[in-house]
Amino acid sequence: MPDKHCTISLIGMPGCGKSSVGVLLAKLTGLRFIDSDLDIQRREGATLQQIIERSDYHYLRRVEEQVLLELALDDAVLATGGSAVYSAAAMQRLAAAGPLVYIEVQPELLRERIRRAPPRGIAGDPAQSFADMFAERTALYRRHATLTLDAGRDTPEDIALRIQRRLGQTCP
Repeated sequence: MPDKHCTISLIGMPGCGKSSVGVLLAKLTGLRFIDSDLDIQRREGATLQQIIERSDYHYLRRVEEQVLLELALDDAVLATGGSAVYSAAAMQRLAAAGPLVYIEVQPELLRERIRRAPPRGIAGDPAQSFADMFAERTALYRRHATLTLDAGRDTPEDIALRIQRRLGQTCP
């Protein structure tokens, strides 16, 4: 373990593999794993989809920001929610804690993954098309990312290994 603390934050669209990759990357690096979506669900006593249904996506984004601002960030791999990039304060805090890795996946594959999964509670304007949301968020992910990784159709294991290699001595 290095002398300094380090948290690797994974950012990207829902379905890009942040949680799956995060668990594996934590095992590779010896860091603990945090999934902010799970912390949101515990805090609210509901799934992300239920939170959106009972409130709205703006509320979910506010809760997400609060969770990201309150999390203990020492020595962890953090899988953020897909809308975390809408909070400048959260992104600034995460960037101060360590590298932000954007796991980039093409929209066709994301749609396929989301379609196969149960309702995900995506914190976005329901009037906005997926393509528009993808374009809007991609610009934000790229702006905040320390490292952008084109994940293609790679396995979570391959992606975790690539992240570990690319970060080198930045984090364990």
